[in-house]
Amino acid sequence: MYAEERQQAIAALIGMRGRVAVADLSEQYGVTTETVRRDLAALDRMGVVRRVHGGAVPATALAAIEPGIAEREHSRAEQKDRIAAAAVDYFPGAGGSVLLDAGTTTGRVAALLPSDRDLTLVTNSIPIAARVAGLGGVALHVLGGRVRGLTHAAVGDDVLRVLATLRLDVAFIGTNALSVGHGLSTPDTDEAAVKRAMLHSARHVVVVADSSKIGREHLISFGDIDSIDVLITDTDIDPEHRKELEDKGIEVVAA
Repeated sequence: MYAEERQQAIAALIGMRGRVAVADLSEQYGVTTETVRRDLAALDRMGVVRRVHGGAVPATALAAIEPGIAEREHSRAEQKDRIAAAAVDYFPGAGGSVLLDAGTTTGRVAALLPSDRDLTLVTNSIPIAARVAGLGGVALHVLGGRVRGLTHAAVGDDVLRVLATLRLDVAFIGTNALSVGHGLSTPDTDEAAVKRAMLHSARHVVVVADSSKIGREHLISFGDIDSIDVLITDTDIDPEHRKELEDKGIEVVAA
């Protein structure tokens, strides 16, 4: 069976079943899981299917609704914990400054802020600010603006004006999606504007995103691939995606 024929068969199967796993497709068509992932990546680029963790679903099966913070908190929690633990190695030394973007993975990073050094922390996240407000050694600065109920993140012109005046050592940035072609992306215009300003405010950018975000694209790009210094993700990252990112000069850490 030629690749094109196999991909057509896979697309038809996904349309019929609603969801298929990489391992099942590998067994059914007698090809490696790497070959199946390439097929799914090709079908995803064509808009026929959408890749999800461990497999794929029809393109129409994924709602365009952005999940809320409560839903995201429990999604891929184990992977996010490992990502946060790996992020500790990228904290600056004593006297350094850290920017933490709003999000459930960055929230886990905040929980691991070191207690053995003085740091300046800037965030637009209400939950992160509440978590670290009483932490000794941390000088907390909260970016104020309109708070989005969905993400508990401050957004708007006030946030952008302050970020334009800052130069921070390290920014830990979350994203809804990441691809080589579309860069970092998110569904919301206001969140995208703040995240874009955060990228510009930092000397070193560390993106923390679980592997389900890699190879995906959302409506609004807030930074191209060259704006990333380090990507910390989990071990389920597709090898092809990892190679693409590393070929662009990004340090990829699979935790």
